Amino acid sequence: MQTVKIGSVTISKTAALAPMASVADKSYRLMCKRFGAAYLVSEMISSKGLCFGDKKTARLCEIESEERPYALQLFGEESLYMGKAAYMLGQFKPDIIDINMGCPVPKIVSNGSGSALMKDIKRAEQIAREVVRNAACPVTVKFRAGWDEQSKNAVEFAKMLEQTGVSAITCHGRTRTQFYSGKADWDIIKAVKEAVSIPVIGNGDVTDGKSAKAMYDYTGCDLVMIGRGSYGRPWVFEQVRRYLETGEVMPEPDLETKIAVMKKHCELICTYKGEKQGMKEARKNVQWYIKGLKGSAKLRGKCSELICLSDLDKMIDAIRTENSDE
Repeated sequence: MQTVKIGSVTISKTAALAPMASVADKSYRLMCKRFGAAYLVSEMISSKGLCFGDKKTARLCEIESEERPYALQLFGEESLYMGKAAYMLGQFKPDIIDINMGCPVPKIVSNGSGSALMKDIKRAEQIAREVVRNAACPVTVKFRAGWDEQSKNAVEFAKMLEQTGVSAITCHGRTRTQFYSGKADWDIIKAVKEAVSIPVIGNGDVTDGKSAKAMYDYTGCDLVMIGRGSYGRPWVFEQVRRYLETGEVMPEPDLETKIAVMKKHCELICTYKGEKQGMKEARKNVQWYIKGLKGSAKLRGKCSELICLSDLDKMIDAIRTENSDE
């Protein structure tokens, strides 16, 4: 299997898991890693939260050895705090620090962070330079095609970032105004790759082995990243690896395998967050796992009733009953 190097970090050239706030928590990341995700990125870490000693923010920085190679992702709109936070992350020993310049969520954008930085290239440059200057590891930046269809400035943005000394960049082929709708523009990822000499990670509309290879072939990117394509499907990373290595299309798991993976995932969530909070957060994951199964519409309505792991066992019995003739 081919590899890509980001600074001194070597990553298998299969597929990485995209950072997804309130989705890709530790349990989610570990499930994807166990199915072959080549590289993981943390949920967003507030630079100010870290600088001001917020305990919840600090917990987001904790790293399991199994997660490596692993990046901690910072967000913020002020270079002073971003630089200081990058220095503070050294104590957690991340392999990479990633800067979020692509999040489209209004709460983040309204503060001038995330994809709002694509409208303020000078500020984005200052932030990138401060993080690079203060980081004890390679620095990457994730951004979008642009703010909207009329301002697709990803190529200009990428060139600027390369000059700041970042080691790699990730381009999501959608604009901020698209959020996660419509089609990702692979042409802009291709143009970014052709414009810079540092590694480029492509993100958007990769959901299986065929689409991963198509992105590699079309854009020339150095690594592909999967986000929503992993919802309820952590095995997608194994499917990508198999297809890239052999050309074999690996089928979706059978019912019992899906159930076993779903249960393990929910148990992991409860291990890290406690059963009460864990099962609240597990509900959305269960909905993703059962998508496409017979009776899934009715079962999804029952997910809000999941309070403890024994409730999950009852739902699993219902899933088996609904799909007994499959």
